[in-house]
Amino acid sequence: MAAIQKEYLRSVLFGIEDSLVSTTGLIAGLSIGAENKRIVVLGGLVAIVIEAVSMAAGEYLSDGAVQELDKLKRHRDSPAASGLLMLVSYLLAGMIPLLPVLVFVYPISLILSVIFALCGLFLLGYIKGRLLHSRPFKGGLKILVVGGLATILGLGVGFIFRV
Repeated sequence: MAAIQKEYLRSVLFGIEDSLVSTTGLIAGLSIGAENKRIVVLGGLVAIVIEAVSMAAGEYLSDGAVQELDKLKRHRDSPAASGLLMLVSYLLAGMIPLLPVLVFVYPISLILSVIFALCGLFLLGYIKGRLLHSRPFKGGLKILVVGGLATILGLGVGFIFRV
């Protein structure tokens, strides 16, 4: 196996760590909450696929943003601040698709979850475009398409492996 270039080591370590933490937490929660092996397996499969796609998309999009910031000579970071921001952002953003599930019944909850999440993704890309003085609408569409593909993939996995 070829050695991993140091530029890519962060991505590999972050991907492994995030997958282990997220997947284990999900499986533990579903095991306790559902006590149904099929639900735990389905939840695990959907989460693993979606998290992998989402993390890959996030890495791609954030690396692009860093390159744009470097061009503007505004790139300064602190690992502690970056970690805290990732934590808070992940927690808050996760509530966007979860809220409809807490308030509405299926299938309305699923439809609203997808709509809310896709709107949030577009808004994120639009705001990023404005902050970086690039084309906001194009930025919104880019993140919307990437997130939309991950959503479609998750729905497909759930449909194929339904319990």
